[in-house]
Amino acid sequence: MSIKVKKTNASCGAYVTGIDLSQKISDDLGGLLREYWLENKVLIFPDQDLTDDDLENFTLAFGEFGDDPFFGHIDGHQNIAAIQRDPDETTPIFAEVFHTDWSFLDIPPAGTCLYGIIIPPKGGNTLFADQEKAYEDLPSHLKDKVDSLVAIHSAELGYAPTGAYGEEDQKNGRSMKIIPSEKAREKYNHPLVRTHHETNKKALYSSAAYIQGFEGLEKEESDNLLIELYEWQTKQELIYSHKWSEKMLVIWDNRSLLHAATGGYDGYQRLLHRTTVADTQF
Repeated sequence: MSIKVKKTNASCGAYVTGIDLSQKISDDLGGLLREYWLENKVLIFPDQDLTDDDLENFTLAFGEFGDDPFFGHIDGHQNIAAIQRDPDETTPIFAEVFHTDWSFLDIPPAGTCLYGIIIPPKGGNTLFADQEKAYEDLPSHLKDKVDSLVAIHSAELGYAPTGAYGEEDQKNGRSMKIIPSEKAREKYNHPLVRTHHETNKKALYSSAAYIQGFEGLEKEESDNLLIELYEWQTKQELIYSHKWSEKMLVIWDNRSLLHAATGGYDGYQRLLHRTTVADTQF
């Protein structure tokens, strides 16, 4: 086995080849892959012929399975969710707003894995925005302002019964198994500037997708700051646009990135399987 790592031309992301992820991942190999992951934030493994069991085994090489509080799961695999869209589906594209997964939890997940099964011939790129660089490049007046802020996180806008993926969305024929719940209205607070507990690097953490405001700020000031930050966090120079192919596996670090889905594949089916990697601490 001769592993090769080739960085993308963006500020994050690397392709990893020369490895068969359907085989058992030893502790040494798992440690090496983790080093690559922490350095590059997104790892892309093309041409991996994986079963759902293989996907689960890969995930466990990075940590325990994380919680997916508002997703249904595929038959026989309670830790795998199907990210899917039917050819004739007319619901809004799922997860088009930049976010980090499940930031409204007490201990949000460390990572997310996504495996391409049916990939349309066009469209459907996933965008990744480097939030370590976003923080590093902040103007001094804005950095001073955000360093001590605590953000109020909630899934209410997305997953409450009245949210974007709530009861009305389900009636409109969304193919994904999304389970809206009143629990989505719960709130949890996290520092806006997060220090990654494995790399000790600072990053802006989460976005307007889940942040409802900031402790100690009035709503108008919070809203204005969220808009300003969102524009900064998603600048083009921070973004890696990932093009999918079938049998491609991607794992990304939720602690140092935002990500967003894109459309552009109307009339085509799209199916990926997803797992979540739990973290051990915030």
